[in-house]
Amino acid sequence: MNSAASVLLTDLYQLTMLQGYHDAGMAETAVFEFFVRRLRPARGFLLAAGLDQSLDYLEQLRFSTAELEWLASTRRFSEDFLASLETLRFTGDVHAMPEGTAFFPNEPILRVTAPIAQAQLVETRLINLLHLETLIASKAARSVLMAPDTLLVDFGLRRAHGAEAGLLAARASYLAGFSGTSTVLAGQQFGIPLFGTMAHSFIQAHDDETLAFEHFAHAQPGNVVLLIDTWDTEAAAHKVVALAPRLDAAGIRIKGVRIDSGDLAEHARRVRRILDAGGLGHVIIFASGDLDEFALRDMLAAGAPVDGFGVGTHLDTSSDMPYLDCAYKLQEYAGRARRKRSEGKATWPGRKQVYRQHDVDGRMARDVVTLESDAQAGEPLLVPVMRGGRRLAQAPSLPDIRRHAAANLSRLPEPLRRLEAFDYPVEITPPLHQLAAAVDRTA
Repeated sequence: MNSAASVLLTDLYQLTMLQGYHDAGMAETAVFEFFVRRLRPARGFLLAAGLDQSLDYLEQLRFSTAELEWLASTRRFSEDFLASLETLRFTGDVHAMPEGTAFFPNEPILRVTAPIAQAQLVETRLINLLHLETLIASKAARSVLMAPDTLLVDFGLRRAHGAEAGLLAARASYLAGFSGTSTVLAGQQFGIPLFGTMAHSFIQAHDDETLAFEHFAHAQPGNVVLLIDTWDTEAAAHKVVALAPRLDAAGIRIKGVRIDSGDLAEHARRVRRILDAGGLGHVIIFASGDLDEFALRDMLAAGAPVDGFGVGTHLDTSSDMPYLDCAYKLQEYAGRARRKRSEGKATWPGRKQVYRQHDVDGRMARDVVTLESDAQAGEPLLVPVMRGGRRLAQAPSLPDIRRHAAANLSRLPEPLRRLEAFDYPVEITPPLHQLAAAVDRTA
């Protein structure tokens, strides 16, 4: 059984609330919205991701017989409530920002409109999916901005927080603009280009480094990228130069070398000189090892001759911001706007839309968050993606999402493209303020 697909992958309180709604006869339409409350000062924008997996989850939502039997064994729920879950399906509507859309705090990126039991039940898993992929896509986008037109590969599976996290991190980083991933399952499942070289253990298992290079080259003649920092980086580069003619005679061309430790920029400079002097100007230098967007920026700004980067731990854990302050909150029930007023966590009530306005150069200038009924100038970012529990269109391809993400990144204000602190203007309109005040008066 795929545990990630189970409806029981949720918080207990979702089910206890559903029992309460059932007992009280509450079945009217509810509207929930997913948004991020705030960002750390060093982070200026986010990139929406995870919608495709979220819609898959909603379409497949159902309790299996085994799951219902187990719930009954807990003796927490009534028989008639559990019987009602047998036919529970998601029949609601979803509006969302397309994946790859840049967004900012207090902007809903997904809205669910459905009978309250359905809309409530899906909260935990939707947050789980949207949070993870948005977090990683937003982190990956920063490396893409710092190393444009550079080979960028996700190397983070082994440090990701679980199998699904590693798999979806590969997808999220690719849609944000990475070139590919080392995660094989992501290649099979999502069609993401795969990249890989060798581990230090392959070199260590041989008594002779050159022999290790030669064995690998014959095993992978179409992808000869040799790891050269196991013992002495520059000495290994000389061995690569010496080996190249013998491989050429066998019809095998060395594609690249990889450096994974030490002062990567300085090693790259020395290795580049050795390769060029040996007639291997076509051989690329690929760097990895504890890299993030700032390391990429600094190396490239210093003129380090690095052609590609493997980014792992810092990407798949989003190390500088390992979580988003995000929420999925009730904004309307039974035709009435609803609002949370908790200190520091107050919400804006009602069904909302986000309008984006651009300057004369096509760059993002300001966003306007308002009620769905309050049309504003600009581009509406929330679009209908599901009606009656079914997608309105086939999911866009990952290449299409990548193009949308690239267009969004190109339109960011210049300070955000340079990863500088910048307070992007997001206006909350008077009608939304007025509705919040009206809801407060009736509370």
